Amino acid sequence: MGKRMEKALKEKAAASSTSQDAADDESKTPEPYSCTGMFEQDFTELCRRSGLQQGEIPPVVIRPKRPPTPPPPDPKAQTQVSAEDGEEEQKEPEEPKPTTYTTKDKFQYFKPTVQVEMENEDKPATVTEIYIRGWKVDDTMMGVLKQCLPTIEKLHTLYFWNTGLTEKTIAELASFLPQCSNLKNLTLDGNPVLEENFALLIGDDSLLANVSFRNNHITDKGAEMIGKALSTAKSCNKNLISLNLSYNKITDIGATHIANGLRMNRVVLSLSLASNQISDTGAKKLGEVLSRFPLTHEETVERRKLIREKGSPDRKSPSPPSRGRAESKDRPGSKGSGTVLDKTDKKRDKSSKKKDGKKSDKDKDDSPTKSKAMDAKKEKEEDKTVKGGAKKDDKWKKDTTRHGSKAEMQGTKTAKGKKTVGGKDKKGALLPESETPDVVEAINPLMDSVENIDGQLWIPGNRALINLNLSRNQISEGGFKALLLGVQYQMTLNSLQPNPALKGLMRISLNKNAISPSNDAVSKLQELMTTRDPFYKPPSQSPDGDSQSHGGQ
Repeated sequence: MGKRMEKALKEKAAASSTSQDAADDESKTPEPYSCTGMFEQDFTELCRRSGLQQGEIPPVVIRPKRPPTPPPPDPKAQTQVSAEDGEEEQKEPEEPKPTTYTTKDKFQYFKPTVQVEMENEDKPATVTEIYIRGWKVDDTMMGVLKQCLPTIEKLHTLYFWNTGLTEKTIAELASFLPQCSNLKNLTLDGNPVLEENFALLIGDDSLLANVSFRNNHITDKGAEMIGKALSTAKSCNKNLISLNLSYNKITDIGATHIANGLRMNRVVLSLSLASNQISDTGAKKLGEVLSRFPLTHEETVERRKLIREKGSPDRKSPSPPSRGRAESKDRPGSKGSGTVLDKTDKKRDKSSKKKDGKKSDKDKDDSPTKSKAMDAKKEKEEDKTVKGGAKKDDKWKKDTTRHGSKAEMQGTKTAKGKKTVGGKDKKGALLPESETPDVVEAINPLMDSVENIDGQLWIPGNRALINLNLSRNQISEGGFKALLLGVQYQMTLNSLQPNPALKGLMRISLNKNAISPSNDAVSKLQELMTTRDPFYKPPSQSPDGDSQSHGGQ
């Protein structure tokens, strides 16, 4: 009996120790997972750690592509003829499987997947595009994406279609998108949100260049926030190039907010407001922004601040010229420079003049040697400035290349205003200098030339926008006339003040509006925009027509 009791006690103690160890293991928090940049591996592991079962984790698959065109049949392939009986032995080819689509198991097509495109399918760290379609991205899934997306170096496109996003998930998405340094394209189509906080995705810190918010039921409330995100009197989105707001519920009020966002924005190139509820009032506001408009009180105050800040570095306390400069004959002190001389400085000048008069005879003999020495000194200083690069008083200039990228321009400017870029090859020989276009300076619209009309400051409108889509709205003759006046003003301003970076509107789509295509305003606007369309090709004349025109001359 004693041995049995001891054995039972030992087994009970061992069972309690194992249960305690298991409880300790469960109480321990797992170590945080550090993402490796390989999306499939990181996404699967983070989903598993977030509590999803193996069957609930969406698989990461390669995005299906359209199969290539099959090669033409080989004409040299002929039926084999037997040499013995001379009969043709023709083999019936098996019917190949279709290549235009792929078949899947039952309901496999409807299961959630994450589709990706890669630069090299053999390298999992080269994911460039991610597509999520037709399944809900909840808070847990957005948390997983928040951890793994910023570590993908080559990711440049993110696509969410009909994913049931909410106010919280959009705010979460906007919080980590700036950490994706190479992400330029974002599509959020078919994601209606009651709060309409899509403007968070295109804030001041956004790096996105192409954004699409189609079919999101955006009303005037969301359009107002988007307009403020584009620009205000104090801020401006400096990276967004293309914005698509088609198939929403934006009216004239929302179009006015979008037009106000274009007042101080000189970066957006393409804007689509197709299939909305915009009429003449909204079209007139857009036409006003394209032509010219008066500054508001807030914009006028901000303009004065910018002018004061721009002039403040140049405002230095007046200082009298040094003795060496005053006594120098080659660089005398300038009286018209606005400096105020004290009485002591005037006495110094008089005494220096007397000394110069007494020593004039002695200096006559030494003047040739002194002038040569001064010339040699100047040449040395010029050589130093050329070798060292820009001078100290050269101002920093910002390059506003389109597509949101910054280029570092090297070289020195010539007298004609063009840049010359030269250098040396491996052997040390000088390479020929090549001319490059001028660097376009980033000018705040508030610092542009103004015109005072009836006590208001008017500035030229937005000439950076080159594509505007207003198809399938409710615009009638009044709106068309306002847009026509805006385009005409831009063309006149381009002829008077040409600017290679601000060419004005080049394409405008106004199909299926509340106006007849035979209207005079419609025909004039179409004729005017036809020649400005960069894809326009003039009709080629026939040889007979050429010969007739030459014969008439």
